[in-house]
Amino acid sequence: MIKEFTDFLQKQNALALAIGVIIGGATGKVVTAIVNDLIMPLIGLVMPAGDWRQAQFVLSKSTDAAGAVTVNAIKYGDFIGSFVDFAIIAFVVFIITKAILPKEAPPAPTKSCNACLETVPAAATKCKACTSPV
Repeated sequence: MIKEFTDFLQKQNALALAIGVIIGGATGKVVTAIVNDLIMPLIGLVMPAGDWRQAQFVLSKSTDAAGAVTVNAIKYGDFIGSFVDFAIIAFVVFIITKAILPKEAPPAPTKSCNACLETVPAAATKCKACTSPV
């Protein structure tokens, strides 16, 4: 049973997936720290004074028998704040990804043979499949 389990891990790339999830979680913490500790204080300087994330459009208020007030509201400040957080986090992840991942080499230039439609290098003068001039 242990052999079957190790075979499963190797065939299904489960170990690579687990490592990716662990690294992704750690990366998420780093990105959240960058956003909360470095970027959001700068944005807070530009945003209007006060707690703009608490802005809401009150639909109704009601008071129960115990005197507790229930407010039904559209919390657009929280929605806008969540959207701003998402946009900043997505941008930071994009910048980190562009910095870390290697650049892809451009594909080799190719052309198609007019006779057999085989793909040949752009510098070729004869098709490798049908030997017609290209």
